[in-house]
Amino acid sequence: MQEYISKPRDYKYRNIGIQNITKDYRLPLAGQVSILHRISGVLLFLSLPVLVWLFSASLNQESFVHVSSGMLGFLLALICSVAVWGFFHHFCAGIRFLLLDLHIGLGKKQAAKSALLVFIISLSLTVVYAFKFFLYWGGYA
Repeated sequence: MQEYISKPRDYKYRNIGIQNITKDYRLPLAGQVSILHRISGVLLFLSLPVLVWLFSASLNQESFVHVSSGMLGFLLALICSVAVWGFFHHFCAGIRFLLLDLHIGLGKKQAAKSALLVFIISLSLTVVYAFKFFLYWGGYA
């Protein structure tokens, strides 16, 4: 049986804490997209009860008026914009990861370009949505 001889390494393995990751280590754009994909998935999952409650409130006319009157706040509009960004980012990054599973765009440059494209598309869709949302709820539409 063949024996494997380990090569001497000139560096030492070490565990990286969350403080080192956030301050010292610069994550590539594809890694940032991956982490934000997970965060946006958690955000979408946690917002499901609120969305179900808002949908059930919209079915009744009296409760719809009550809920829509509370939508006028800037803070609520900002929270909704963050939730919508989470949806758009999760959707765009999900499509990117499906393409990567099909072995499309696996190169380093292609992966960086597709990660940048995910950021550009999700942020531009969020800006368009937020613009329409703030205009509608601001009474300018």
